[in-house]
Amino acid sequence: MRIRKKKWARPELAACPFYVHEPKTAAGTWGERFKKQQPIHLDLGCGKCTFLAKLAHREKDVNFIGIDISEDILGVARRNMEAEFGEDPVENVNLLSYNIEKLDTLFASSEKAARIYVNFCNPWQKAGDHKRRLTHTRQLNTYKKVLAPGGELWFKTDNTDLYLATQRYLSEAGFEILCKTDDLHSEDAPGNIQSEHEVMFTAEGIKTKAIIARWNGEPETPERVSTEQAEKVENTAE
Repeated sequence: MRIRKKKWARPELAACPFYVHEPKTAAGTWGERFKKQQPIHLDLGCGKCTFLAKLAHREKDVNFIGIDISEDILGVARRNMEAEFGEDPVENVNLLSYNIEKLDTLFASSEKAARIYVNFCNPWQKAGDHKRRLTHTRQLNTYKKVLAPGGELWFKTDNTDLYLATQRYLSEAGFEILCKTDDLHSEDAPGNIQSEHEVMFTAEGIKTKAIIARWNGEPETPERVSTEQAEKVENTAE
């Protein structure tokens, strides 16, 4: 989904105290970018931050990093964040524009996230585009570089094919699925915060599928290494 160009977005982001202007230089500095030393959670493809704004305002004991490729959409996110916080300063959130495929370059080896959120990402329906999915095996292997042992991936989607494929991707990447559901709103999930897309799809009668998985920090198994090697050969052939 394309978002219209917003001339006001960049000037407002330039004056925003919780926007990271030079993300390429952020590695090794995250401890200095938040007021308090707290666990870090990542929201990948945070969009307009309808979800993240409510989550960050509710959970002040967590530091959140919201990442999206579009500065135009992050301009809207900044406004939503400040609207949610009201008169309270936004001290536990950093927003930045970056390519999620290069997520590991944002962090030093000593910096680890406790949780990653991926909500309603592009399902990339064509078989040739599957590797672009934010839950594809090779992307999960990137997440493992920034997740602390025991770190979790929280995933939601409206797309059944992506929901089923993500379970396979998680297994291939060595994640342990803690829970899953093909109808989140029928479950007892009182703490669930709905994203913009979740509200929209629910109104259309489309069920929200959800998975929570954990990376235990286990060493690579021969089977997993073989999978990655085969993937490299396939990428070279392309």
